[in-house]
Amino acid sequence: MEKNSKIFVAGHRGLVGTAIVKNLKTKGYSNLVVRTHKQLDLTDTTAVSTFFIEEKPDYVFLAAAKVGGIVANNRYRGEFIYENLMIQNNVIHHAYLNKVKKLLFLGSTCIYPKACPQPMKEDYLLTDILEYTNEPYAIAKIAGIKMCESYNLQYDTNFMAVMPTNLYGPHDNFDLEKSHVMPALIRKIHLGKALENNNWESIRANINHLPIDGINGKADKDTILEVLAKFGLSQSTDGKVQVEIWGSGKPMREFLWSEDMADACVFLMENQNFMDTYPSGSKEIRNTHINIGTGEDISISDLALLIQKQIGFSGTLYFNRDKPDGTLKKLTDVTKLNKLGWKHTMLLEKGVGEVYSWYLKGCQ
Repeated sequence: MEKNSKIFVAGHRGLVGTAIVKNLKTKGYSNLVVRTHKQLDLTDTTAVSTFFIEEKPDYVFLAAAKVGGIVANNRYRGEFIYENLMIQNNVIHHAYLNKVKKLLFLGSTCIYPKACPQPMKEDYLLTDILEYTNEPYAIAKIAGIKMCESYNLQYDTNFMAVMPTNLYGPHDNFDLEKSHVMPALIRKIHLGKALENNNWESIRANINHLPIDGINGKADKDTILEVLAKFGLSQSTDGKVQVEIWGSGKPMREFLWSEDMADACVFLMENQNFMDTYPSGSKEIRNTHINIGTGEDISISDLALLIQKQIGFSGTLYFNRDKPDGTLKKLTDVTKLNKLGWKHTMLLEKGVGEVYSWYLKGCQ
């Protein structure tokens, strides 16, 4: 990419998109094109067509997606498969029609089988059944990988796909119904600490900033306590607070700082092409995507304890085994990426502290 290339970052307000924009600006890229959802609905084929014809971007980072944690993925199955397919189909197809030089499609490691060998190599894609709770989302992302590969092979485009592990960082989604595990734990434990300290000013400020189940800080205490209990935050008559966490706490998860993820994406756009992702002379070209992660994982229970320590919550963490665990282990094999010359820099304990500090600034 050249410093004055026109670069479209789709999903620039999301967790990864904001980090990609920041990274590009820091590295001197000055001609960035962004659109809010209100300005450009990426599920609208006509609108996307018009945008590409008018703007003619040289490069595209496709970070836009409908995302969420285990609750949202399982509850809104139709929305997750439809919206993600529409977004990526529109952007990838019109990038081809308008001769985009290079596109980077961002997927997710949930594309790998439920019982995938660990760590997960790129070649393990489509070797077994998927985890049920996020199957629609995973199928959409697999389709995106195959769409990039297929367009490259038929139309000689230069579209690459990367599969990030679980991400966290500034601008994450802390909605308790739709968030991933890290921000959900941070918010619930933060509210738990406020509850045990009887800090209603903090509780009201928090849910004014981001209402829970339609309830904001203006509601009476009983109503607020009722909605908090619905999302696993309860207080006994003696004032002790309990935070419910779905599952046994045993599943292992890998977490990558969003700004590290953005740096990896820009690194690949600057240094790699589709033809570099498979051996020359291959009769069958598949699994050309690249995992992006740390190669290190932690149990959900240990993550919760780490967050509890960072926040200073002294209440009880209750692991509800009646709720689904999801896949028990999801660790990426990052050999391919590391061999290309990129490695993560943010350590988890420091990252949790930084994202909590960022969260506090926004919810007080």
